[in-house]
Amino acid sequence: MNEMELPELAARWMHALTSTAYIPLSHAEIEQSLLDSLRDLPESPESVAYRLVSLHATGPDSLRATIEVLSPTFDLPLLARLSSAYAQAMRSDAFDQQEQIKVAIVRAKQRVERTLKVSQARFQEVFGSAALGIAITDLTGRCVEANDKLAEIVGLETGCDLADRDLRDFYHPDDLAALGASYRKVSEGRLDRFRDQRKLIRADGEPVWVQLVVSVLRDADGEPTHHVTMVDDISELHLLQRSLDHQLLHDSLTGLSNRQHFVSQVERQLGGTPITLYHLGLDAFSVVNNGLGHDTGDKLLKIVANRLGELAAEKEAVVARIGGDEFALITAADNVTSTIEEIQNALAEPTFVDDHGIALSASIGVVDRPPAFATAAELMRCANAALRQAKARGKRQWALHDPHDDARRRGKYALAASMPGAWEHGEIKIVYAPVHDLETSEVLGAVARLHWDDLSHNDTMALADSTGLSLPIGRWLLREACAQAARWVEEFGDGAPTLHIALGALQSRDEDLVADVKRALDETGLPPDRLRIALDISSVLAGDDNALVLHDSGIVTALDGFRGGHDELAVLTELPVRSVITRAPAPSPDSPLHQAMRALIATVHGFGVRFGVDEVHTLTDAEHWRQAGADGVIGLLPALTAAEVTDLLATAASRPPGAS
Repeated sequence: MNEMELPELAARWMHALTSTAYIPLSHAEIEQSLLDSLRDLPESPESVAYRLVSLHATGPDSLRATIEVLSPTFDLPLLARLSSAYAQAMRSDAFDQQEQIKVAIVRAKQRVERTLKVSQARFQEVFGSAALGIAITDLTGRCVEANDKLAEIVGLETGCDLADRDLRDFYHPDDLAALGASYRKVSEGRLDRFRDQRKLIRADGEPVWVQLVVSVLRDADGEPTHHVTMVDDISELHLLQRSLDHQLLHDSLTGLSNRQHFVSQVERQLGGTPITLYHLGLDAFSVVNNGLGHDTGDKLLKIVANRLGELAAEKEAVVARIGGDEFALITAADNVTSTIEEIQNALAEPTFVDDHGIALSASIGVVDRPPAFATAAELMRCANAALRQAKARGKRQWALHDPHDDARRRGKYALAASMPGAWEHGEIKIVYAPVHDLETSEVLGAVARLHWDDLSHNDTMALADSTGLSLPIGRWLLREACAQAARWVEEFGDGAPTLHIALGALQSRDEDLVADVKRALDETGLPPDRLRIALDISSVLAGDDNALVLHDSGIVTALDGFRGGHDELAVLTELPVRSVITRAPAPSPDSPLHQAMRALIATVHGFGVRFGVDEVHTLTDAEHWRQAGADGVIGLLPALTAAEVTDLLATAASRPPGAS
């Protein structure tokens, strides 16, 4: 949480607490103490709990008020620890106070001969008004005296009803042996006292959770004569703790285990019997949410959870909901294909939800029989990677985790994740690849491209697209390349190359693209006729109008990624583009592909559009494209830095007329 927001939260917390309990401090002192607590809470919720009790924030509703104020800011596990520590601090504080009561009891007994009447009255007042149940028993467990509070806890009318009864009758049978041993240790002097949390059985048979503190009374010779047992009813706190524990480990909507609990289940099964892990992603679940509403979607998730739960019960498996529409299943290693079919059959059965008959399928990633040394976190990651592979294949597909393919993809993701840092440190450069005319062999211009490590421009932009970096890095490329082209125009005039920039898919359909282009031209002074913008053709096919607006602004445009489909040819009749750019193997003159490509290029020329080819690296390939009718190619010469291009331009400008 922002440090500046803490005082406001502390103020709200102070007002909530002071309405539930009397705190003998000024509001400023309370607020400062709570502010310190907020700073300590993420690291030590236990110290914050004890501080609250020391402030006397111990009203019946103090804990509830605290949770209500803090829950929007701090996560549930942290608040659960705070609640548990608060309960412990409350019990410790109560027991510390009751220690004084016990001392008073002992002293009252010792002075009975001198001041019997006064002492007895004082003793009865303390004994009867105590907030905790108190019982004095002989060493055999027979109750000599008990207060009304203890009678209330065990379901009797008054403390007199406990007289001559064995206190052990109210202990749970499973606890008798352990408690008996603890009582003996106190009697024998091996313990001064003991504290324990146990379950009592009330007179009506209902269980009640209590905190016990047991010590011994001794006579004038120091010999043990009686036990003093103090009892605090913590049933509500115990239920609260169990509820919090359940919420921490289970999904609130479906009641299935959540991700945290499921991972712990996976950890327990590792290293034993071989297992199979299934990661399910519901297909087109967003269609249900968007079309029928989230309430219907939630109901459907519950149905899916029930069906998967039934299947898990049959297979003695563990099932969990680990994401919005994602589930996981872990079974003893079995026949993967048959289990997947069972899952799909369970989901495919139409179900009527709010009068809508709905059926679902799932894409499934599978990790089968992982090595014993694998961790639960690694298995979950591998299953998720397999799920992504399955989804890439379409609906109702499944994929088995492939370690080799996964390693390759992880390398790609790691590279994409490191890209922002590489850009920040100047590791990503701009280079310029010449555009050659196939008929005249002249250089028509220079394509500005990104260069990072050994990656091509297209690979670099694909990585940038995967992380959302393509828009800012594309704007940077546009601005820097325009600035460099403007310097070439200023220095070499008509001898300066025309600047070509090929945009990625995201930048091509960016709503701010036209404004970015105009801003780059205005800020750098590059004439618009010196710039060529190639848009990704998929964005144009999706209905984006950036190509038309750029043309209306005086910017020559092209379409990058052309493949010659009918819809792409149709676009050429609608948009005023100068050229199309393709990436394809060069068609050998003696192959049928040559004739097909020649016909396609002729069709493109029929629209008045030039045909360019990218990634042509040999003269042979360039010649094949020339014979097929292409107009220009990119890639015959290596891409150069801006400084290298400048040197070449300067050399060309200094040659005398007629020099070769």
